[in-house]
Amino acid sequence: MLVAGWTVAALPEGPAYDPVTQTISVLAAYGAAGFWVMTGALAALGVCHLLTAWALRPAARAGRLALGGGGVAALAVAVVPVPGSGGSLRHGSLAAAGFALLALWPLLAAGRRGTAVPWGLRPGPALLATALMGAGAVWFLVEARQHGGAIGVAERLVTFLQSVWPFVVVTSCLRHQDRPRGRRGRPRDHCDGPAAGPSGAGSTPPHF
Repeated sequence: MLVAGWTVAALPEGPAYDPVTQTISVLAAYGAAGFWVMTGALAALGVCHLLTAWALRPAARAGRLALGGGGVAALAVAVVPVPGSGGSLRHGSLAAAGFALLALWPLLAAGRRGTAVPWGLRPGPALLATALMGAGAVWFLVEARQHGGAIGVAERLVTFLQSVWPFVVVTSCLRHQDRPRGRRGRPRDHCDGPAAGPSGAGSTPPHF
């Protein structure tokens, strides 16, 4: 969604816009030819993050809150675009908060080790995802501080990783639910809510 947004929003700009040296925020700036396209993509991404945080019951609460916070930050970035020229402290602060929350949420959402946990919520993959997102965010901040020539590439890398990881986690949970069932006919995981007691009470349906 986000990739499609910045691709379509850049078309009306023509050769005047350089995706290597210019950020996504330029496409959503006041007066930009693709303003509404890029703004809509950012808003849609924020809504997707909020819905995923609400529905991802197998994830730890701290991770869901961080993902939801990242969604709120994306909505705020869409509402507070950069001006047509110059920068914006409010926009930059909101974007930085969103980068931080979305980089931390994989690790905060991780559960215990073992095959009973969906792959996307295991500590190993979660730590790798957080490390990659953190490294991308650091690269972007360095490029922004030094006015580097690859700030657009750095921003696109980190935002791509952060927008794809929720999909990876949800997919791993759905695949985990499809595993062979146990003796009571239930999947051997916790993707479908609280475990049932001896009488079968207390179970809830899947939330995907």
